[in-house]
Amino acid sequence: MFTDMVGYAALSQRDETYALLLLEDHRKLVRPFFPKHSGHEIKTIGDAFLVEFDSALEAVRCAFEIQQSLHELNSGRPFEKRVTIRVGVHLGDVVHSEDDVYGDAVNIASRIEPLAEPGGVCVTGQVYDQVKNKFEFPFSSLGRKQLKNVGDAIEVFKAVLPWEEKLRSSTVDVRRIAVMPFANMSRDPGDEYFADGMTEELISSISNIGGLSVISRTSVMKFKGERRTASEIGQELKAGTLLEGSVRKSGEIVRVTAQLIDVNTDRHLWSQNYDRELRNIFAIQSEIAKNVADSVRVKIIPPELSRIERKPTENTTAYTLYLKGRHLWNKRGSEDLKKAAGFFERAIGEDPSHAPSYVGLADCFLVLRTNWGVDLDPNHEKAKTLLSKALAMDPGLAEAQATMGLLLEDEYHLRQAEEKYRKAIDLKPGYIFAHMWYSNLLINQVRFDEALEQVREAMDLDPLSPFVNMKHAFYYLARREYGKALELCKRVVELDPNYSPAHATMGLICGKMKLFEDSKRYNETAIAEMQDSFPLVRKNLETWTGYFENDKNTVEKLLPQLQEHLQETLTTNYEIGCFYFYLGQTDKAFEWLERSFSNKEYNLLQIQVDPFIDEMPRNDTRYGDILKRLELRD
Repeated sequence: MFTDMVGYAALSQRDETYALLLLEDHRKLVRPFFPKHSGHEIKTIGDAFLVEFDSALEAVRCAFEIQQSLHELNSGRPFEKRVTIRVGVHLGDVVHSEDDVYGDAVNIASRIEPLAEPGGVCVTGQVYDQVKNKFEFPFSSLGRKQLKNVGDAIEVFKAVLPWEEKLRSSTVDVRRIAVMPFANMSRDPGDEYFADGMTEELISSISNIGGLSVISRTSVMKFKGERRTASEIGQELKAGTLLEGSVRKSGEIVRVTAQLIDVNTDRHLWSQNYDRELRNIFAIQSEIAKNVADSVRVKIIPPELSRIERKPTENTTAYTLYLKGRHLWNKRGSEDLKKAAGFFERAIGEDPSHAPSYVGLADCFLVLRTNWGVDLDPNHEKAKTLLSKALAMDPGLAEAQATMGLLLEDEYHLRQAEEKYRKAIDLKPGYIFAHMWYSNLLINQVRFDEALEQVREAMDLDPLSPFVNMKHAFYYLARREYGKALELCKRVVELDPNYSPAHATMGLICGKMKLFEDSKRYNETAIAEMQDSFPLVRKNLETWTGYFENDKNTVEKLLPQLQEHLQETLTTNYEIGCFYFYLGQTDKAFEWLERSFSNKEYNLLQIQVDPFIDEMPRNDTRYGDILKRLELRD
């Protein structure tokens, strides 16, 4: 029997100290099984064991028990601490000499071991003949294999282990693609932006193909640097095909390696190496996208092909600056966004016709405005001007269409916004933000069935995104299904423990459900995460606690402080209106809603579905008037 750890060599290159600790852990776990089955450990070879047994059946049973034990152990461990091995078993004569063994049998055992799946067991035909009617689980033939330094081809069988059979019983659609984070193989770690950019650009390019469903960036980046098998990743993302590869950049020369893997069979569908000049990087991306479609037998229609083959710029400097900007924009920190804006501005300076750089700069201004409260009106206007320029250059740019929809929605032009969202989805069905933003609009218009379609599409495209799962939670919050909304918020926290909007929303939901202790606990977590940016946010959440506990004295006491410090308490004019409705001061409440309208606050659009404004009299003519001006009613 020959065993070998999966991924040990790569781990040693990344972190030799940790690799040695995991190797020692592996040896302690595996060794006790050998004597139990009358096995004699001949030697260790790095991360491998060579073991001799008196019986072929005992060798196979030993291999099974090892894999069963590791499978159970790994299920309770984080991925970076999992011990995964392959096992190969062969029956044949060996020569003993000085506590070692030699001969073809040893060579064959070592050659079939790599044919096993991670966590699996492979045996030769000789072993299969001995155990086929005695071993508890079935075997599946892998066919005759020509092994290195072995004369005749040998039939190899794999043991179909119970957990493996369960995993394989649920196949996933090969047309659902996950583009895994491309590895940076450049000598300069600073070129990480280029590898991440290649990943994002390939996701964008392949998303143009209507017959394919492509997992979005947030979900695939969760696996960056992790030791995961194709099967594990595929099952978690429900992706039938993985595209993985690496990038090496040296000056103006780029080497890209890409390979496509069928998750259901663990078979390589296609692989290719590209050595090109940087100016040909778009041709590489286009070729990879077409090969992906061809490999899973999806036809690309002419408009899609045109978008895939379009070269956005001839200027490699502009493209490199654009990738650096996107790399920083994805981090979303305020300083990251400002630096990203600088890169996008330089890219535009290099190539004033590069439409994606205008969209990138607009995205920086919007996130600074929305997430960080920076220059609300000026950043809105800057973003709108930039997007208008981008669309004039390239009306087929889905990202520009979708973000323009968001801006129009912020201006309460809902009919125009819907046209932009639908246009973006038609252009690029896999563009996640178009589905998310459109779902918001539909929820606010009480078009719940249509909204759920968009929410499900977004969840399908980006299942591990905290942001997308929060949108799903808001759908159920609008439907007053608080239990489902709370469970989705809990999932968000599992995905990102520091995602403060989830903690704050759970506090509100638990308050609505009269789970006051839970509400206070979630609020404290949210306060700890947000008070650096919003120093008086506690006042906001304490006012909501008073609202939920029907403590009007607390609400009346805190309201003036909220009104005086709206930004520092993370309070909107709309929320002030909610509190006045609760206190029964209807005229004052509508005055604050008018302020909300004047300031174009987004949460005013939720007025029909918001469960925290239920005290508002819906028969009041002022309510109907607001709905008409918001384009929520004809």
